[in-house]
Amino acid sequence: MKNPFLFLFRARDKPTDAVSAATTFSFGSSVSGKSVNARSAIQVSTVYACIRVIAETVASPPFAVFEVDKSGSQKALDHPLYRILHDEPNPEMTSFVWREAMLTHLLLWGNSYSQILRAGRGNIVGIYPLLPDRMEVDRDDKGKLTYTYSTTSGQTVKLRPEDVLHIPGLGFDGIMGYSPIAVERNAVGLSIAAEEFGSKFFSNGATPSGILTHPNTVKNPKALRESWMEAYGGSSNSNRVAILEEGMSFTRISMPNNEAQFLETRKFQVSEICRIYRVPPHMIADLEHATFSSIEHQSIDFAVHCIRPWLIRIEQSINRALFTEKEKGRFYCQFNLDGLMRGSYKERMEGYAIGRQNGWLNANDIRDLENMNPIPEEDGGNAYLVNGNMIPISLAMQPRQIDSKSGDSSFKKGNTK
Repeated sequence: MKNPFLFLFRARDKPTDAVSAATTFSFGSSVSGKSVNARSAIQVSTVYACIRVIAETVASPPFAVFEVDKSGSQKALDHPLYRILHDEPNPEMTSFVWREAMLTHLLLWGNSYSQILRAGRGNIVGIYPLLPDRMEVDRDDKGKLTYTYSTTSGQTVKLRPEDVLHIPGLGFDGIMGYSPIAVERNAVGLSIAAEEFGSKFFSNGATPSGILTHPNTVKNPKALRESWMEAYGGSSNSNRVAILEEGMSFTRISMPNNEAQFLETRKFQVSEICRIYRVPPHMIADLEHATFSSIEHQSIDFAVHCIRPWLIRIEQSINRALFTEKEKGRFYCQFNLDGLMRGSYKERMEGYAIGRQNGWLNANDIRDLENMNPIPEEDGGNAYLVNGNMIPISLAMQPRQIDSKSGDSSFKKGNTK
């Protein structure tokens, strides 16, 4: 019998590959004339700094597998994926390095691919990252996604969708993400052009270029130019006294850096690239507009609006691809954001005091958040207190007994319902 929903799959278009030359947003020449691709873009110091701070921040928080039970969520230490995601996705790298590589691929190419290795019974035994520029994503005649990977030896390997952990970045079709470098290649290209201009400026001895004028005809102008550059070109030859013979003269023709707005352009491009990656400038050592009081709030804003969306994107992609249908809803993976969301020491202590005095935090809850050893239960480490006399909350729920002679009140022994 023909599948009545087959036309729905045929109506789906081919995924738009962000690294393909046929797409709207692709690597290539920018308006400044500089070619922009992943390799040239990461050589821009601001791009490298933004990618590094995001990748290292995402790779730093604890990443574990949790199980939902009647009492809430507990770490699933016995699940096979726990050690893979938390410690060692494969024998060649740690969890930190794997997550750092994934974010680098996402921030440069807009997509992250990892091959899922399974044992005979389908159990996952390893996860290996794949280079995005070697992956081609398409659909077959039935509308199912296909992944074709080109190895360094030139061979192509077809991978099943269930054997690929694909994390797409921002994109139009929801399947493929667009490279931030490709989308904003003009901004990155301008930064490349500005850095190249500055480098050439100093290679010419930090002296604007000009014209050597000779009163007569020069027989070998190439040799004259090379001898001039050898004697006076380069920063090591700056401020040397030039000797002009046979009536020659030197005339400057280029615009000085301050008139060309060179330094202002470089400063603006730092902010421009930070805007692309949503990184506060102070995170990449640009402290021009930062103050002591604002940096802490900017860091929290960085965790909420930049890092948290990447973490959710990774969590949901892993939950979809790595857990079986029977495990979904019961097991899930999650990052621990507590370390990123912490304020100053004083603010944390004030928050703990509020929770402690209102009975929803005990001493061991607080010590666990601060990575401290618990207080033994017999010493009151698990006791919840309430504000006022700071008595155990279980005692506060007991009825009071008033002495008719003295008028003093005390608690009855035993609990009441």
